[in-house]
Amino acid sequence: MLITDQQPHRLHLPSPEELPCSDDTPVDNEDQNLLPNLLLATLSRIWQHRQDWFFGVDMALYHTTGDNPRIPIVPDAFLSLGVERKKEGKSRRSYAVWAEGGVVPLLALELVSYTARGEYDHKLDIYRQMGVLYYVVYNPEFWQRDHHDPLEVYRLEGGVYQRQTERPFWMPEIGLGIDRHTQTYLGTEQELLMWFDAAQQVYALPEVSREELLGAQRRAERERRRAERERLRAEQERLRAEQERLRAEQEQQRAEQEQQRAEQEQQRAEQERQRATAAEEQTQKLADYLRSLGLDPHNLP
Repeated sequence: MLITDQQPHRLHLPSPEELPCSDDTPVDNEDQNLLPNLLLATLSRIWQHRQDWFFGVDMALYHTTGDNPRIPIVPDAFLSLGVERKKEGKSRRSYAVWAEGGVVPLLALELVSYTARGEYDHKLDIYRQMGVLYYVVYNPEFWQRDHHDPLEVYRLEGGVYQRQTERPFWMPEIGLGIDRHTQTYLGTEQELLMWFDAAQQVYALPEVSREELLGAQRRAERERRRAERERLRAEQERLRAEQERLRAEQEQQRAEQEQQRAEQEQQRAEQERQRATAAEEQTQKLADYLRSLGLDPHNLP
């Protein structure tokens, strides 16, 4: 799916190598790493022969819908179709829409935690502007607090997200369904997010050891921390640029005020000159009149 709001941007669009790879937003519980990684692992098995998809977990997603293309949104997970499985044979550190031929993710997933981060408003609006077709919000613990359902799937229709009601939530453009599903995993019965086929049958989870899963989570956390310094530097540069812009505007306003004062002084001086000229002309006329009467204007009584 191509980006729907791509437009000429005044700023230079950096290459993915120039961009930080995360915003380093800390997670509140292990499910925020576990569930997206299980979706990825399952997808890697069922689509193992396909090379035209990418599923990012806790990865910076750069776009051009905001004021600064260097500031990303970081979904808990997202899925793009029609892109290389490995970008030029290498793993991606981030996903920049303009570096992917304008391909916007078809699906974005946000997991709501103890600390809400705009999943139902701010982030939803960013994904809508980007043109993400499916927006999935999973909120198993705090859905009552937030006055929403535990799992909500939205489809972009006519530029507006419409809530989907079927279960599992079938996504024909992707060829997958998604839903909550309770089963035993690594010896513990728990609710998971899982993929479903067209017959509404759940795809089995891959065999992944707890050590492998924890290792993937630790690597993701290291990437987060590394990227935080870069994100903060980028934000500081943006703030500095904004301060410089404000200072320049203030200097321009001061210069305009000085120019206005100088013009007013010039106008006052011109008015004084005109008054002095008029008074001199009046005096000369009076003197001429007195001379016409035979009087000396300089020796009047």
